[in-house]
Amino acid sequence: MGIRIGTRIEPVYPVKKPLSLSPWKQGGNEKKMQAYLFVHFREKTTPDGEQVYFGVSKDGFNWEEVNGGAPVLWAYYGDKGVRDFTVTRCKDPQTGKEKFVILATDLSLSYGMRGQYHHSWDEIGHNGSKSLAIWESDDLVNWTEQRLAKIGDEQFGCLWAPDVIYDKKAGDYVVHWSSSHARNNYGDKAIFYSRTKDFKEFSKPEILYEWKEHDIIDSALYEEDGSYYLFVKCSRNPGRILLLRADEITGPYTRIEAFDKSMEAIEEGKYEAATAVKLEDGRWCLFLDYYGVPGAGQGYVPFVADSLASGNFVRSDAAFSFPYGFKHGTILKISMEEYQRIKDHDWSDKGWQ
Repeated sequence: MGIRIGTRIEPVYPVKKPLSLSPWKQGGNEKKMQAYLFVHFREKTTPDGEQVYFGVSKDGFNWEEVNGGAPVLWAYYGDKGVRDFTVTRCKDPQTGKEKFVILATDLSLSYGMRGQYHHSWDEIGHNGSKSLAIWESDDLVNWTEQRLAKIGDEQFGCLWAPDVIYDKKAGDYVVHWSSSHARNNYGDKAIFYSRTKDFKEFSKPEILYEWKEHDIIDSALYEEDGSYYLFVKCSRNPGRILLLRADEITGPYTRIEAFDKSMEAIEEGKYEAATAVKLEDGRWCLFLDYYGVPGAGQGYVPFVADSLASGNFVRSDAAFSFPYGFKHGTILKISMEEYQRIKDHDWSDKGWQ
């Protein structure tokens, strides 16, 4: 894949003058987000692969493993495995204090594919978990034990790949995911969403985005200059990542053709799980999870653009390094103090209180 594993390298493209990072305001103080946390899983055939892994970086380019590349959190409930993470920094509505929330797909292929799901992806899609796995923390190192939040009713198939964005206008969080549904006999999946203020009570799910007669999965949603940008994967015709834009979080969304052109050079049907982060110099890095080979060769591949609006992402393998292949996850901007706290923590307690 061309990504150098385990070697620190510097960006090979021109670096623009850094912009001021968006500070996180808390009690009159401001945290400058100068580092990054990547929550992900690993491509393994054993149950330890489908658990919570952390990677950290000081610059967004060169990534380091946490806990020696072993899980930092474990799933003990539901399918006893988790995948497809999102992580967010938010405020506790009762205390007003900062907290962090991880959400994930409740699924273990290692435990369930042979017996529970009879080697059938269709059966997982239809009969998989209607819940999302959730952890919460005040400091990114001491986490609550896993809990399950049932968001989908029995009309839903498996709830895949949650993501979350704060809605400034409504003052709540929009959690979105992909599912099949009884409305089309569990055929092509669409993107659904639910609102929450506390990640405990969730509104009735509604459709965020669908494309008739196309299977749509792996949503990732971002705001830039008052517009909303939605990455999704279309499973066929074309079998590619798409980028769409809207004026409101809930749409309607319109496809950005310039992004389609920037993706023409990569092979169809080999990439999924888009996640993006705004870098310190103001550009955006898009990571796509490559699954075109079996085993350890899988993992994220980086693309960089000046803005989401431009849609013009350039593949940038040589500018990034990973200690191993990170699989389907999300990046959170963190402070240098938080970065060091994660690095220094003893994760042998599995990270829950």
